[in-house]
Amino acid sequence: MRLDATSRVGDQPPAPPREQQQTVREPGQPVPQSGQESVQQSLVGEGPARPRIERQAVTRVFDGITCYEVPARAALERVPEAAELPFAWGASPYRGCESGCGYCTARRGHRYLGLDPGRDFSTKIVVKTDLARRLRRELDSPRWSGEPVALGLTGDCYQPAEEIYRLMPGVIRALADAANPFTVLTKSPLVLRDLDLLRDAAKVTQVGALVSVGFVDDRLRRAVEPGAATPQRRLEICATLNETGIPCGVLMAPILPLITDSTDHLMATVRRAAEAGAVSVTPVVLRLPPGAREWYMGWLEREHPGLVPRYQALYGRGQVAEDGYRRRIAEQVRVLAETYGIGRDARRWRRRRSPTRQLALV
Repeated sequence: MRLDATSRVGDQPPAPPREQQQTVREPGQPVPQSGQESVQQSLVGEGPARPRIERQAVTRVFDGITCYEVPARAALERVPEAAELPFAWGASPYRGCESGCGYCTARRGHRYLGLDPGRDFSTKIVVKTDLARRLRRELDSPRWSGEPVALGLTGDCYQPAEEIYRLMPGVIRALADAANPFTVLTKSPLVLRDLDLLRDAAKVTQVGALVSVGFVDDRLRRAVEPGAATPQRRLEICATLNETGIPCGVLMAPILPLITDSTDHLMATVRRAAEAGAVSVTPVVLRLPPGAREWYMGWLEREHPGLVPRYQALYGRGQVAEDGYRRRIAEQVRVLAETYGIGRDARRWRRRRSPTRQLALV
């Protein structure tokens, strides 16, 4: 990334020259003689209000991506039960993500910052520059019980901004020094940069990784995950992490109803995860909370308008698909994972292919 511009907290446009300033009067107030009234600048009609985050952050622009540098109010955050993830706590250096996945449930957070959860999510990234320091303080608290922590839930912790800010090494060291178990969630090959740090941390605590691969159709990836690495590349990351001693599973998220939930799609994804040596596969059906719902449904109306009524029926009661559908998908993936030997007997499947064979695309 290249630095294009910099502005700091509190930067305001210069006041207009005195002769251009306007006087504000109450209705019916007589017009004073020239020089007898103190001049006040009217702020009404001066343009749209700045987003809340811009009034609190140091703002920098890198190759068209706006980064808002802020101190972390808290490092450890509760993971909502609705996320259906095997974690109670998470920590994220970034809010927003350059991958721009149309389904990302973290889009909702941008709305609270005064940003658009649609177009701004992949171009305006919040950077918690002191996260490692804050994390150390919270891990040292007597109230912290040492529960496992997931890294990267509100934005990929190894997205391109990490190449500039390099926050993850400090986060990993803080967790390692506290001997606190953690799991890295990512779609990015940049995670391999910190492989030595992850291996050092694994000597003192439980360290794992989950690579998100909801489907292996790269044409669909270009449509709904435009900034993310290809499924092939992500599976290679999974293989590398496992081969070097960091247990890595596949987070099969999201499974898109009526698009990637066919038997063929599910089978191809689980089989490819097995070939990559994934230690687990965790299916998560698409969630549509506010923010993500509008963005994803807009894409669906453009690309698959015939599916809109069926989605409205499936998600008619809220942000999650109906229970029966989710249970059916979970059972299908469980059976496939068992068939391919993921977890319990992964070696059985890996022996079926040559060690030098490249992972197939389908």
